[in-house]
Amino acid sequence: MDAEEDWQAESAVVDVVVSGRSRDAEFVAFVAEHGATLRRIATLLSGDPHRAEELLQATLERTYRAWGRARDGDPMAYSRRILANLRIDTWRRTRRELLLTQDQLPDHGESDRSTEIVLRDELTRALRALPVKQRRVVVLRHLLDMSEAEVAAELGIARGTVKSAGARGLTALRRALSDPIDGAESTP
Repeated sequence: MDAEEDWQAESAVVDVVVSGRSRDAEFVAFVAEHGATLRRIATLLSGDPHRAEELLQATLERTYRAWGRARDGDPMAYSRRILANLRIDTWRRTRRELLLTQDQLPDHGESDRSTEIVLRDELTRALRALPVKQRRVVVLRHLLDMSEAEVAAELGIARGTVKSAGARGLTALRRALSDPIDGAESTP
């Protein structure tokens, strides 16, 4: 009987419980709270909703595998770092990305869209046109309101690089957003 009881005890499934919640429940709560934000960051970093979805899934998978380490610190920062690293890895693998110009994009015709959506679309297109390093710095620094030091730590680059890439990126965005798009007058 002792050998059989030992075997049953070893083969029993153990659910890790931390402060009254299981590991899975904690992760599900994290995804419910921060999933939309991570998706938005992935879209801004990749410039493509389909790539963003793939980045998000890979990020969540890696975060789940390392949930013990991630939850001890700041899980959102951990996930953002994974997301940025995955995007960098994708860029390194492909090395050549074909970005479409405004006249190459499909024309979906006039639609009744709110001004906010149109402005967000213009900003997303302008961000897509930026080089990858500038896009990452601008997104993290100005759209996510991170400090220069946080961005430098997140991307593993020097603080001076954050400043210069950010300045060049903002200049390029201002130039792109001040140009009329499709013959329409731009508004300040």
